[in-house]
Amino acid sequence: MTSTLRPAETTEAVTSRPGRWLALSVLVLAVLLVAVDATVLGLATPYISEDLQPSGTQLLWIGDVYSFVIAGLLVSMGSLGDRIGRKRILLVGAAAFGALSVLNAYATSPEMLIAARALLGVAGATLMPATLALIRNLFHDPRERSLAIGIWGATASAGTAVGPIAGGFLLEHFWWGSVFLINLPVMVVLVVVGVRLLPESRDPAPGPWDLPSVLLSLLGMLGVVYAVKEAAAHGFTWLTLAAGLAGAGALYGFVRRQLTLPAPLLDMRLFRHRGFSGAVLADLLTILGLSGLVFFLSQFLQLVQGRGPLEAGLAELPAAIGAVVAGLVAGRAARRFSVRAVVSAGLAAIGVALAVLTVIDCGPGYPLLGAALLVVGVGAGFSFTVTSDVILSSVPKEQAGAASAVSETAYELGAALGIAVLGSIVTGVYRGFTGPAGTPAAAHESLGGAVEAAAGLPARTSEAMLDAARTAFVDGLALAAGAGAAVLLAAAVAAWFLLRGQRLDDSASR
Repeated sequence: MTSTLRPAETTEAVTSRPGRWLALSVLVLAVLLVAVDATVLGLATPYISEDLQPSGTQLLWIGDVYSFVIAGLLVSMGSLGDRIGRKRILLVGAAAFGALSVLNAYATSPEMLIAARALLGVAGATLMPATLALIRNLFHDPRERSLAIGIWGATASAGTAVGPIAGGFLLEHFWWGSVFLINLPVMVVLVVVGVRLLPESRDPAPGPWDLPSVLLSLLGMLGVVYAVKEAAAHGFTWLTLAAGLAGAGALYGFVRRQLTLPAPLLDMRLFRHRGFSGAVLADLLTILGLSGLVFFLSQFLQLVQGRGPLEAGLAELPAAIGAVVAGLVAGRAARRFSVRAVVSAGLAAIGVALAVLTVIDCGPGYPLLGAALLVVGVGAGFSFTVTSDVILSSVPKEQAGAASAVSETAYELGAALGIAVLGSIVTGVYRGFTGPAGTPAAAHESLGGAVEAAAGLPARTSEAMLDAARTAFVDGLALAAGAGAAVLLAAAVAAWFLLRGQRLDDSASR
């Protein structure tokens, strides 16, 4: 693959960095840290609803404020890592992530938990760009780098499996805050071992870190995603419109400023590369189509199908297994066939699986759901691994942090928008359910609220209300799955055209 963004390939033999595979094992711990944290929240949601009694809107904020903040800061933190050192920002971020996990665990109100999740997003913004950037600098051979990225992605997928299982065990024996404390041992190992094994790398001539650009990026992302979330949940208001326009204006100012700075926070020329832009768009649309469903899946398994937390975690395992297996062979498949074939096929597979989920009901049946989750995992493993490889291969290694941050920004923005839009579909359909006389208003806020309210009602009223609430929840989930399927199938078509002619490198460079 030829790119005008990279220096010319060298014909000299490139000496492989010793200890690179051991260093990779430390990097994947950071990925595991983030993946576990993201998945345990869904399992803990019913318990958080019971203990803290958040409103439906607060529950959505608990789910997506982390993604909002991290999306606004990823580019800034990726660029900061390029400047001060990726190892340094990774280790500092990991330590902060662990400490803030304790704050999340002991939150005593919805507002405190939302604030704690936001602070966790600040720390989380340092982790993912640094890990991918360090992989880009550790592995000069493209085939080794593809395998390393596959392992990186497979670890993230394994984390999505470990998180629900470990979280389910903890929720059956301890309070909901314990699911956040499982980050601590991983963080301790990462920091202690990372200090010794990880090499430092940075841009040798980075220029200053531009604070106005940081603020414009943060305000722009927060404004836009807040506007989308509020519009999806409550319709357009003057406040929503003002926030959206302010966010769009800040992002426009960010782009204009980057084009005039001699050392920009983000080199906008990256987006002239069709493969880079296509891979970023594919990631954003994929997560947008998936995240709303994933956020509510644990509630469906526990509050609708009546599974315990551990059983619910095990029920989600097929998706992780599929993603791990596909991620490890994705690079080889993309070289044998083509980048666009593998990415488009993966996205189409996810879309078909989501379409199948539109026929789920309140019954306890699992085979259809398990098969669909397996296909989702395989499709995601192929797609995300190859797009990550394309993004990293499209830029010089000095800009690896900023490029990785763009990739992760697309991921987090897609997650935030998916939870906001598709999650609001679920919530909107759910709130309209018709319960029997005596149904309390709290039951319309969330399914967890309905389950809690049912405990204080007469048996016949309780049963009728829960049947109506569960049916409405499943109807909303099916509608959201259909919308997600449409997004994924559209993304598959877009990837087929945008990634035309794109190939993974086979030649090593320094």
